[in-house]
Order: sequence, then C-alpha cells, then structure tokens
Amino acid sequence: MNRPAPVEITFENMRFLITHNPTNATLGRFIEELKKYGVTTLVRVCDATYDKAPIEKEGVQVLDWPFDDGAPPPNQIVDDWLNLLKTKFREEPGCCVAVHCVAGLGRKRRGAFNSKQLLYLEKYRPKMRLRFKDANGHCCVQ
Repeated sequence: MNRPAPVEITFENMRFLITHNPTNATLGRFIEELKKYGVTTLVRVCDATYDKAPIEKEGVQVLDWPFDDGAPPPNQIVDDWLNLLKTKFREEPGCCVAVHCVAGLGRKRRGAFNSKQLLYLEKYRPKMRLRFKDANGHCCVQ
C-alpha cells in the first residue's frame, strides 16, 4: 500500500508531524521519517498495530492514548495532550511531536471530518493551558 507523506505543521515555537500508521514491515522507513523531522515524542491515538520498541530504541518516546476512530478525543486525552505540549515545548524548544491515528488519511481529504467531530470542534472552548513564561519572562506558547 502506498502510504501518504507525513505533514509537518508549525505554529510559533511548536512543531508537529501528522503521519500514517506504520506496520512492522514499514517500521524502518517510518523511523527514518521521524528522525528526519526531529521527532522526540510520538502519540498513537489508535490501538497499537506495530511494535514500539524499535522507535523507543532510537530515543523517541511513544505514548499510547487510543480512542475510537472517528470520535472526538475524551477530555482526559485532551488534558494529557495539552500538558504534554506545555512540557515538551518548554523543555525541548524546537522539538517535534508526531501523532497518528489508524489511517492518518483524513488530513488530506475533503470531507474528512464527520458530524461528531465537527460538533466537538464547534463546542470546544480553549482553556488557555498552553500559556507559560520562559526564563526571561517572555510568553513562549499561546
């Protein structure tokens, strides 16, 4: 199967890599992609379908926060995600956090969001939990 290319997203001092879900057979190429983008943490939001040990051996932290495909994330996962980002981008400026779901295809396709996801986004209210100051008192993440 031809896998879609990863998509890098940057916002201020934050870098993200949205990627496909590899298999054990494609794990070598997947690890090379992670290294190319400087990924230090990988978040899997689907059930594990490949061995994470080779990724962790390369120094990449792998976090498993699965939730139902096509559904919005539970509040606990949103909280964990925001806490992760606040910590990572303060402690490792310039790092990259990768994330993938089951297929990772929705990021490139029109109509990829379903009605449950759209309703979640419409009702979502930011909690401003990504604000913090660096050692010089400057706001680092907004």
